[in-house]
Amino acid sequence: MFTKLKQDLPASIVVFLVALPLCLGIAVASGAPPVSGLIAGVVGGIIVGAFSGSPLGVSGPAAGLTAIVAMGIAELGSFELLLAAVVVAGVVQILLGVARAGIIAYYFPSSVIKGMLAGIGIIIILKQIPHAVGDDKDPMGDESFDQPDKLNTFQEIYYALQEPHLGAVIITLCCLALMLLWERPVIQRNNWLRYVPGPLLAVVLGIVMAMGFDGIPSLAIGVGHYVPLPDLMDTGSYALPSFTALGDGAFWRVAFTIAIVASIETLLCVEATDKMDPQKRITPANRELYAQGAGNILSGLLGGLPLTQVIVRSSANIQSGGQTKLSAMLHGCWLLISVFAIAGLLRMVPLASLAAILLLVGYKLAKPSLFKVMWGNGLAQFIPFVVTVGFMAITNDLLRGVALGLAVAFIHILWKNFTVPFHFDPLKYKPGMPVYITLSEDVTFLNKAGIKRTLSQLPNGTRIVIDASRTINLDPDVREIIDDFVEASGERGVIVDLIGFEKNRENTPRQRELLQAVRDFARAGRSKT
Repeated sequence: MFTKLKQDLPASIVVFLVALPLCLGIAVASGAPPVSGLIAGVVGGIIVGAFSGSPLGVSGPAAGLTAIVAMGIAELGSFELLLAAVVVAGVVQILLGVARAGIIAYYFPSSVIKGMLAGIGIIIILKQIPHAVGDDKDPMGDESFDQPDKLNTFQEIYYALQEPHLGAVIITLCCLALMLLWERPVIQRNNWLRYVPGPLLAVVLGIVMAMGFDGIPSLAIGVGHYVPLPDLMDTGSYALPSFTALGDGAFWRVAFTIAIVASIETLLCVEATDKMDPQKRITPANRELYAQGAGNILSGLLGGLPLTQVIVRSSANIQSGGQTKLSAMLHGCWLLISVFAIAGLLRMVPLASLAAILLLVGYKLAKPSLFKVMWGNGLAQFIPFVVTVGFMAITNDLLRGVALGLAVAFIHILWKNFTVPFHFDPLKYKPGMPVYITLSEDVTFLNKAGIKRTLSQLPNGTRIVIDASRTINLDPDVREIIDDFVEASGERGVIVDLIGFEKNRENTPRQRELLQAVRDFARAGRSKT
């Protein structure tokens, strides 16, 4: 595990710097105590990181669960009852792992996953623009489209740009310039400097610049523009789960909602993280459900928010050179240690410098070159990709964006099955000769419309040979369409030859009766010729 410590250690520091304000911001946006976000971050890093099979995935409180947590607290009446629901959700996730539900992760189209990554990148950029110009009234981890102040994401950006804070803008630009410089070959070729994380230097630069601006009224950052780390010594900010609502239907509804949404988001992030992994390693999806379930059980018992694997932290880990899951575990350790040991120093970090880090993370997820590559892959790839990106950008909703992208991809599959449900070689066809149609190995109900349309368009008097000798699975609905066509073909003078259909029939009296009728008719047709 420690073989890649030189790469994992600096990466873990970058992930920690990204995770800290997000943990706090997501908790505040959810209407939960800020410390609950930190607890989830620690558990997600150390516990889930240890049990997970994902080499680069990082878990913690997720912005996608913010609305569910807020509604759960309101519906159940207390945060303590929500914590109990989180524990039960963790148990459900483990049961999903036992049921091998992780296989769902392998059915997400690549175009949709890449669209999700680009969409998250755009969301990060849009949500960090206000922080980059000094507008910090909304929590940094809040990715909701509609804000409590009745403004949406684009309105927030518009009003933030009307009155930018000069000091915050300068810090953001300088931190961005430093990180971009640090990625240049002249730095990365140096045996020592390449192991120093650029984002860490950006944070240090932000602290120094903010301190220097204190004596300049036009540049001074002021209260409310730094990491809002609460007083963790206040025991009143901690909560423990209450299981008094186990008999309430609303409790189970909230628990199952958290389990299902958290599992889907995790599986999506697992697939996306594996695609970003330079080594193209594959995460065992069912094991990830076990790990997430264990993490949610412990997080709920300790008073933490529900957690998932999270793309923002995972991509920051990959972009910072993380190699193994040690970086995720170390980031959890830094969260645990730092909030007690150097809480004062963390409160000196300006949000503008963290916004610069996240802006760069977002850009790398949504690079223009990605759009160019997807366009070059053809419309079948580009349309689901851009639909996913566009919907996520205007709604800030990961699951709905992915669902719409999946719907578009599925519609394309239906269309392809409608237009090309079988193989017909026009080069082998000559006027007056039979029409040969070769069915594929797997003919499903999705092929019904295309086959029915093609058979109905054959001219009267045609001789047709339908070859199912290569077909392993012939859907009964498709077989019924062919049987009906054969029965009605005599009225049109169509002669039908069926090849290889015997091995695809069902062993039922009705199927045997139909098959015999088909044979008799085909035999009669051949005798006429």
